[in-house]
Formats: sequence, C-alpha cells, structure tokens
Amino acid sequence: MAPSPAPAPGRPSGPPPAHPAAPSTGHRPPGPHPPAHTSLSGYTLGAGIALPRAPGPSELPSVHGALLCVALPALAVCAEHGQLTGEGPEGVYAAGRRLLSRSVLRVAGREPVALQGRMAAADNAVFLGALRVPGEPGPDPALAVERTRSADGTERITLRSAAGRALRLPVEIALGTDLADLGTVASGRPTPELAASVHGTGLRWTAPDGRSAAVTADPPPTDSLAAAGVLRWEAELAPGATFTIHLRVRGEAAGRAAGGSPGGGAGRPGGHLLSDACAEGDDPRPGELLRSSVDDLRALLQRDPAHPADVHLAAGVPWRCGPVTAEALWAARMALPLGTRLAATTLRALGRTQLAGGEADSGRIPGPLRDAGPHLPPRCTGVEATLAFPAVLAEARRWGLPAKDLDELLPAAERCLGWLRRAVAGTGYVPDPGPAGPWRAETQAHAHRAALLGADLLDGCGRSGGDALRDTARTLRERFRREFWIEDRAGGRPALARTPDGRTRSELGGWAAHLLDTGLLGGGRYAQGLLDKTQTDQVARLLGAPALDSGWGLRGLGTKEPGYNAFGHRAGAVRVHETAVAVAGLAAGGHEREAAALLRGLLDAAETFAHRLPEMYAGEQRTAGGRPVPHPAACRPAAAAAAGAVHALLALAGIRPDVPGRSVSVHPLPSAPLGGIRFSGLVVAGEPFAVRVGRLGLGMVEEAAEGLQLGV
Repeated sequence: MAPSPAPAPGRPSGPPPAHPAAPSTGHRPPGPHPPAHTSLSGYTLGAGIALPRAPGPSELPSVHGALLCVALPALAVCAEHGQLTGEGPEGVYAAGRRLLSRSVLRVAGREPVALQGRMAAADNAVFLGALRVPGEPGPDPALAVERTRSADGTERITLRSAAGRALRLPVEIALGTDLADLGTVASGRPTPELAASVHGTGLRWTAPDGRSAAVTADPPPTDSLAAAGVLRWEAELAPGATFTIHLRVRGEAAGRAAGGSPGGGAGRPGGHLLSDACAEGDDPRPGELLRSSVDDLRALLQRDPAHPADVHLAAGVPWRCGPVTAEALWAARMALPLGTRLAATTLRALGRTQLAGGEADSGRIPGPLRDAGPHLPPRCTGVEATLAFPAVLAEARRWGLPAKDLDELLPAAERCLGWLRRAVAGTGYVPDPGPAGPWRAETQAHAHRAALLGADLLDGCGRSGGDALRDTARTLRERFRREFWIEDRAGGRPALARTPDGRTRSELGGWAAHLLDTGLLGGGRYAQGLLDKTQTDQVARLLGAPALDSGWGLRGLGTKEPGYNAFGHRAGAVRVHETAVAVAGLAAGGHEREAAALLRGLLDAAETFAHRLPEMYAGEQRTAGGRPVPHPAACRPAAAAAAGAVHALLALAGIRPDVPGRSVSVHPLPSAPLGGIRFSGLVVAGEPFAVRVGRLGLGMVEEAAEGLQLGV
C-alpha cells in the first residue's frame, strides 16, 4: 500500500523532502514546496545544497475513535456504529485508493440502533445493532443485526429474528464512492461521489482516470438502482431464522483487476515472518498486549512493489504507508524475538537505497526530514537509518540470522560504517542533518552503538576494521562525557544538542532514553554506553521523575521545559517507541524501579486503547480515574508502537542470545513487577524459545534450540 503520505503531527506537510542527492521517498501532492536550494536556519548540506525547514502540517482527519481494519495493502476505516457514511476518512481502501466510501444499511426504512463496535482481530471488526419490529408491542428489539467487515471490504450482514411471527422486511444498502486517493482524503479536500452503474449482482463506479470499483452481493439483490446507488432485498424471516448478505469490494486500475493488490507484487506478504508469541501469567494484560501487537505487526507488513520478495513494515496506518523507513528498521529490531526474517528483508530494502556517490555521501542511506521538536531544525531519518543498519544487522546475527542473509547484507553494513567513520573524523561527532550540525545527543548515541556493534560484527565475520571503529567509539565517548553533560545542583543532565554557533541546548526529554540503549554484543553482554556510571544513574533518575514520566509513559519533552506541549510530537506527547526504549535500557542497567514504573504505565495505557497502542498520545499527567488522552492525528496501529510493546514486555525476561557463541541467557527483573509470567512462541537460532519468570524474579528457559548453552 503506497498512498501519497499525509503528514503526522509536527511533521512536514505532505511527504517530507528527501535528503538531498537521495531519491524521492513519496509522491508530492499538488501545492507549493520549499525550493530545493533555499538555505533556512543556516543548516546546509554539501556545497550550496540546503535542507529547508518544511512548512507546518495541515489538519489531518481524526481517526483515534475509528476502528481500523488493516491487512496492507487493504484498509478499512470504520466508525463504531458500523455504517460507512462517506464522512472524513471512512471507507475501504486498497493500495491507497478509496474503493468504497459509503455503505449505509436500512431495514424497513430505518437504520439499526448501534449497540457495539469492536475489533475482532487486526484485520476485521464486528458491529452489533438492533431494531424493533413494526407492530411488536413493548420496547424490546426483536431483530438483531450483526455486521462483520474485513480490511479488504468483504462484509457479512446478518439479520436474526426473535419475533414470534414470520417477518417480511425490505432491506437496502446505499453504496457510493469517490475513488479518492488517501492523500486527498487526508488533505480534507471534498471529492464528489461518482455515478454508479449496474454491474452483475451489484454496482460499479468509474473515475475519469479509468480506475474503477465494484461491489457485488450474494444473494443477488431484488432491485439494483444505479441512480440512487442502492441495492434492495426482500428478507423473509421465520421465527428464530436469519437472513445473510455477503458483500465483496473489488477495484480495477487501467483495466487490471486490483482487488487488494493493484501492483501485482504489492499484495499481502506470504509466509510466516513473525512467530506466534504468547504471554501467560498472574497479570493477564501482557498476554493481551503481546497478542494484539503481533497481530498489528502482521497487518502492517507490506511488500516492496519493485522487489516483491522483500517485505517491510508500514510506519503507521492510515497516514504513513509509503516506502521503507527508519521506523520500520527500528520496529524490525524490536521484533527480533519473533524471528530474524523481517529484519533481513527490511535491511535488504533499505540497503538498495544506499548512496554510492562521492566520498562524503557514499554509504549513507537517504531519508526524509522529520520534525525534531521546538528547539532544533528537522532531523534526517536517513542519518538515523544509516546508523541503525549495522547495529540491527549485528543484533540480528546474535538472534540467529541465517549465514546467507548475513553474507548478503554485510557489504552494505560496511559501507554504512565507512560513512560513520568519515562523519566522526570531521568534528568528533556525527552531524544531523548536515555537515554544519547541529550535533544531537540522540544521534551520537546511535553512532556510538553502531560503532561498537559494528566492530563486533566485523570481528565476528572475519572482516577488518573493528579496531578502527572502536577508536571511533572511544573518540565519541570521551568527547560526549565532557561536552554533552551539564552540571547543576540537581545532579546534572545530558545536553539535547550542541549547535553550530557553540551553544548547548539543555532541554530534557524522552530522547535521553536513547543514551541507555547500547545494544547486544557477544556472550550476552551489553555494549559500553556513552555515559559513565554516575551520569547513567542520574539519567535513570530523570527518566523516572514526574517531569518526564506522565504516569502513562515517557514524555517527549519535560513539563518544565520551554515549548512543552502535551500534544507535541517531540514536545511533550508520549511516544510508545521511546518509552519502550527507556524500559529496556533501564532494565538492562539495573534501574528496576524506573523501568517497572514506565512499563506499568504503558500497560495501563494499552488497556484503555483496547491493547492497540497508537504511535503516541498526549503527555497529560495521569490522575486518579483518568485515561490517556488520544492524539487526534496519531497513527494506530503503528509499527514502532506495536514492536515497542513487544520490546518493553520482554524486558521482564531479559533475554540475551548469542547464537554464534551457541548460548542464550535470561536476566529477568528481580522483583517480578507483574508477578509470574511465561513467554512462549519466541524464536532464538531459528527455533522455538520459551522462558518462565517466577514470582521471585528467577528465570528459567523451558524451550530452546538443541545445542544452545543456557544461562541466567
């Protein structure tokens, strides 16, 4: 599914401009765009090439109250009442095109009274309604109406009679569509419905560009009224009987049947990329969240249209289903306990975009600019992906990545590491977005991890360059501890960034969690961090303090910082991915109290979202009896949020694999903050893996690949 992406909150309007010299990452919608060579805020890249600050975002239609059925490239956006009214983003989509925007059911001239709408799985929803039968005494409804709608628009409508007499009722469904693309829907621009024509057992609509959509019905309708867009039946129901209608939606592009996959190779990914992970324990919520998150990850899988064998995660539904992104790579990393295949295909897709140009750019992965909050210019997600690539490959190897995949991906990782070494050689830091800076703390954390895990990767694969990378990491570490730490009476804090004019930005936010995320090395060891122990302990205290911990998760910016906004993408909203990084980093570093508090908050928030976490929600302070406030433009489901839930939950067990070293160990949280819990259906060394953590915090491996040495 590759619609023209609409902006997420705080991100550039329309598809963000691609990193200069990089291929475009999406189709640009009509309208003005910043000139490619305009220098804004003094941040330039290369000789005369600028990274302009993107215009502010437009208003996105809110979907936080909608039920989203997802099986990319198919998607259905439904209100809880189940009727598709054509309002806002409601509708059935295939590959970014709205095939059906209106589907309104009436029985005996009346719409059913909506009683309940719920997700039955990631790709389908169930809606329940009821109607009083004309002429029946009393207030009790005698007719129940159940609708089940799937992501591809397939729908089953069942009328069930509890009346004491036979019924003959007219049933009609009013259908319509505008065949608008998702980018147009996101912009809020109104588009008229198309005229319908009778087509087989249903209706068909054709757009001026030749695209078309059709709805077919079984049983065939008694009447098909094209002018009104209505299908009609006469339902005969004996006492206790049912009457069922099946609808199927199908799209076509330029004479080619689209259905759920207009792009040939862009259909649903096959195979079993993610394992059936399960959690059981004293607290039932981890099991619910893990099940829902794995379902969402599967629903978000999409093919690379040009290379159908490669699959990656869409960043989020409904607004961010474009090409592979840095977020897809982070999500694949956090999903490594579910298998390494997704990491391999995501790395392969990103590796194909790697630049092979001049000395400065060679090895860098291109990517769009994204908002970085109120205090810094937009950051480059390409820099983020370049630094993540070798680290994710190194950790995938520890989890058991097959040798064939490792050999294929290693050259691209080496090119990323070469770019990293050249970038650090200039100033001692990795600049982001351009050579003139700024130098962000979060970027240095990614660079330091990439250098250490990259060295470990090269050593393990018999390649040269490991010592040089460790020297690069040492340079970063020594300078960072001196120049990125701000002393104060409260014990100090890390700096957000250093700017080209020599200033240090001190605003504290959830970004600091990345300083604790060091990554796995051989023997189940964690890599050395950027900070020393005293500084690390202080960061842990800051992450657990009320200014950052909202009670529902970690805020993107502390409440005491200038520019704080509870709804700001990186200015105060809770980002699930960042909270998960904090939970895992705190747990690995022995800061159990802070890790457990953030994990409990995340679990409590997930429960209010029916265990389908959005990418972010408002950073409002938790109060007794309160609920987390949804962000009106957040994607839900989102890859980094779903994978982040997996990552945070598995911090309870502390699984540390070293498949090349033929070992795996578990280091659970000693206090067992959620009681006893068992994780099964995980994958280590390509084989099933299960671990149990008792109520006393003791871990025991119950299932593992033959030949692995087990430890705690």
